Amino acid sequence: MSSLTLAQANLIITSALKHSKERGYQPMAVVVLDDAGHVRALQREDGASMFRVDVATGKAWGAVGMGVSSRVLGERAKGNPNFFLSLAATSGGKFLPQPGAVLIKNPDGKLLGSVGASGGTGDEDEAICAYGVESAGLLSS
Repeated sequence: MSSLTLAQANLIITSALKHSKERGYQPMAVVVLDDAGHVRALQREDGASMFRVDVATGKAWGAVGMGVSSRVLGERAKGNPNFFLSLAATSGGKFLPQPGAVLIKNPDGKLLGSVGASGGTGDEDEAICAYGVESAGLLSS
């Protein structure tokens, strides 16, 4: 497998939202990006605020762009805030270093894209993303 398919992206989202509902989380938005940062699929649940898609996309975009989870980016930002503010400005505001996005890799470890969520806490968002990726038979990191 050399790229993320639409079927995989949709399965990631469906699984993530199902997991969120089972846990009783607030309404979510989940966005799947390919390895170039382009939207592959997204859904915003009924009741999720208008900001959810943009926040989920910003988390996922930063993750795929930097090659690490948005949690790692958030930790790195604490030690170098000026650099991370510059990244946000340079990207036109698309870069959001907050927990809630993970990388999507194939079983061989090749980067396929990322998935970000918004609606719960950073931990909740990240957990449903990882669950969705693993439900699709892929690796999250």
